[in-house]
Amino acid sequence: MRSHLLNDTTAERYRSSVTEGIERVAAKLAATDRPFTGVTVDALAPAIDAIDLDKPLLDTAAVLDELEDVYLRDAIYFHHPRYLAHLNCPVVIPAVLGEAILSAVNSSLDTWDQSAGGTLIERKLIDWTTARIGLGENADGVFTSGGTQSNLQALLLAREEAKSDSFAKLRIFASEVSHFSVKKSAKLLGLSQDAVVSIPVGHDKRMQTVALAHELERCRKDGLVPMAVVATAGTTDFGSIDPLPEIAELCEQFDTWMHVDAAYGCGLLASVKYRGRIDGIERADSVTVDYHKSFFQPVSSSAVLVRDASTLRHATYHAEYLNPKRMVQERIPNQVDKSLQTTRRFDALKLWMTLRTMGADGIGQLFDEVCDLAVEGWQLLAADPRFDVVVEPTLSTLVFRYIPAAVTDPAEIDRANLYARKALFASGDAVVAGTKVQGRHYLKFTLLNPETTAEDIAAVLDLIAGHAEQYLGESLDRAS
Repeated sequence: MRSHLLNDTTAERYRSSVTEGIERVAAKLAATDRPFTGVTVDALAPAIDAIDLDKPLLDTAAVLDELEDVYLRDAIYFHHPRYLAHLNCPVVIPAVLGEAILSAVNSSLDTWDQSAGGTLIERKLIDWTTARIGLGENADGVFTSGGTQSNLQALLLAREEAKSDSFAKLRIFASEVSHFSVKKSAKLLGLSQDAVVSIPVGHDKRMQTVALAHELERCRKDGLVPMAVVATAGTTDFGSIDPLPEIAELCEQFDTWMHVDAAYGCGLLASVKYRGRIDGIERADSVTVDYHKSFFQPVSSSAVLVRDASTLRHATYHAEYLNPKRMVQERIPNQVDKSLQTTRRFDALKLWMTLRTMGADGIGQLFDEVCDLAVEGWQLLAADPRFDVVVEPTLSTLVFRYIPAAVTDPAEIDRANLYARKALFASGDAVVAGTKVQGRHYLKFTLLNPETTAEDIAAVLDLIAGHAEQYLGESLDRAS
């Protein structure tokens, strides 16, 4: 079985195997005419369950044939212009090339003696990102697996910097439409059940700073400790951006850590047209960015950045076999000193390849295109009496729902929208997301594909309306 190990003697086998796999995927991408086949769990699960993993096929071509049946044929293809659901972007080719390289070399970015140049490349990209944010000369950070881990680490640092004698006194303030990882992080960090204080948003789905000021003042009066304010630059449901300058002022006034969750909105750091929408982010103590959302990178590619590099010490643990303390004096750059992870992929290479091939403006132009597309989509929805659209987009998200002319029962309208989403998914013609707004079911377009057009949006809206009308017609037939 040594013939399967990648080394100097198997380089040709590596080349032919990977080439065969790439050709299969390329052919699949070229032939894909819809984002999903509509396969059901009940239809696909038996095929996978029937595979005996203790009986290998012993042939790459046979394995790829099998993979076609259990994965490639029915995968959900984010590159298709009618995939409009979650924060999944199509990926750029330089990043995919980087993925192939980093997987083969298999560097681990925890210590210098496992990564060398990889360590320096990651550090260079961290410096580039903190400069784009404007965090200052003492800034630092580290790549992570995603926004949830980045938020967790940022709040860990905030907890330690709060220097409270009791975790029970600590409070985190975040808008009512902030990411669920804020509450999840609070639980993982051992904070009390009521540690996260939810701040209401206005009609524009941005945090109300008057309410934030009130809650911060009440926290102080109650003898509690305002550990952190989490401002969101691109909420998952609405793409809304909290008023960062005003929040920064309050954080200074109350001596509170300011974290900006820019997992989605980080694309504006490269934007040619809309960078001003995240003014104030430079005043944050920590920032989450997800390059795999709005920098068109493959999963995973994220980072947590901090204004003061010394705060990363709260994630440091020295192990004699790995990163003994003497290495600090010897100025050996071990990234594990900053990370919650030990073994860690060289995900930074994907962004490096992208910037060195396309440049930041190239990425920014792509993100600007989807922001412009969202405005076109909003105009279509606002002019269409069949739909109610919640808020004008700040980034590239549209939240709306079908409103039938002849039905007024909100529960029935909810069911029609739920049915339309499920029916559309089952057809495979398009994929859209859903959420709740004030307790009612809504649909969501997350536009991250520059290849999507206003015509695609209009066509999907017609499909949604058709499915909803079919449901309502059948519902009326059943009632009669």
